Amino acid sequence: MDLFSPEIITNILPFDGVTNYHGIILDKKQCTFYYDQLLKTIHFKNDEAILFGKMIITNRKVAWYGTSEFSYTYSKVTKTANIFTKELLALKELVEKESGETYNSCLLNLYHSGEEGMAYHSDGEKMLKKNGAIASLSLGAARKFSFKHKENKQRVDVILENGSLLVMKKGTQANWLHRLPPTKKVHLARINLTFRTIEL
Repeated sequence: MDLFSPEIITNILPFDGVTNYHGIILDKKQCTFYYDQLLKTIHFKNDEAILFGKMIITNRKVAWYGTSEFSYTYSKVTKTANIFTKELLALKELVEKESGETYNSCLLNLYHSGEEGMAYHSDGEKMLKKNGAIASLSLGAARKFSFKHKENKQRVDVILENGSLLVMKKGTQANWLHRLPPTKKVHLARINLTFRTIEL
């Protein structure tokens, strides 16, 4: 199932979860402003993960921010949150208004080109609010984003455009995997902000 329409879509998953694609919520001027500000102010670092007992360092860079300096563990690596910048707080407020949800943290990913992506996974860390919403805001290059059902392997693809918002909630993480497939067709960078709620 391919979803390439820029129109607002309600739930793009056919069953076992709710993932709403809100379309573009920032205009081009806002996208350029926030993209440039995030590159200047966010402390991006190469991501680290432990796979099969080995430490892997990715080309993709990440940053972890929150309302307080709480710790967060994923891929067996623990990170301590930086405090939200004024730009992140403004984007959080915008995303909360659009999604009708609240968030206390944000994991940012910087993909330098289409050749950098992320393998299939689900965000099921114990510290995350159970069945809580995860809002994905995209800035920069448009990229395909894929879902795959854990049982029957059905796939759903959507193009995440510059300034667009995707909100995953309810049974999405329990029943679906998602990934950002690499591509040689995209040469521009992308910043992805995933707003989420950590249970303190």
